[in-house]
Amino acid sequence: MWSDLFVLPFLTGLCLALVLPVLGCFLRLRDEWLAALAYAHVAAAGALLALIGGVMPALGGMAAAALAGGGKRLFAGRLAGGAAFALLLLGGWAVAVLLAANQPLAEQLGHSLFDGQLYFSGVAQLALVAPWSLFAAVAFVLLSRHLLLARVYPDYFTARRLRAWPVVLGFDLVAALTLALATMTMGVMGGFALVFVPAWIAFRRARSWRKGMLLAVVIGVAGYGAAFLLALGLDQPFGPVLALLLIAVGLIIA
Repeated sequence: MWSDLFVLPFLTGLCLALVLPVLGCFLRLRDEWLAALAYAHVAAAGALLALIGGVMPALGGMAAAALAGGGKRLFAGRLAGGAAFALLLLGGWAVAVLLAANQPLAEQLGHSLFDGQLYFSGVAQLALVAPWSLFAAVAFVLLSRHLLLARVYPDYFTARRLRAWPVVLGFDLVAALTLALATMTMGVMGGFALVFVPAWIAFRRARSWRKGMLLAVVIGVAGYGAAFLLALGLDQPFGPVLALLLIAVGLIIA
């Protein structure tokens, strides 16, 4: 029955649908929306490397994304704007394509990572995604005041004699690991769609930060639920259905 086969995948994706639009709002606030694609491709490359090395792909993907999120600061002085994320995206993409082209197992997993494998999620995946989504939500609440004030007042940390790096590094790591889990669960396309489109609509329509966050979450959850049922009913890949549905909603109401 539907309840036996698809409740766990639905709940797993729902956890991500609640937190990814929030992450998207923070990335758009910081002009770092390209990070969503960058960390997703790095996570995919890490998962493929882990598979070849005999390690659980999810661990490899999360480790690669965490290294990318933490290591980005080492080159922050030379890579202004979105250059760091563009290079991470290209590097992860290139490694993933090369591995998929030369390893049969990597090719199969590569298709799953980019198309999404949400319907195959089970208890183990839900047990990983649910607590992490809750942790990420709490982390965003704790970091939000500093991130918002730093955006409005660029000298906020200096004026308050606070260190900026713990906040920035903490956000980068939470963002990277959240996007890695999204990539492992619903694929690059589905994860990026939930990060980018609801936040884009919210920034165009909402009159305040809190209303924008709420609007982004509502759009993300509603779009996710509709795409889940539509893709299931039409027997189509989840990621492309979700992306097209959110794009249509965005073009209508944004």
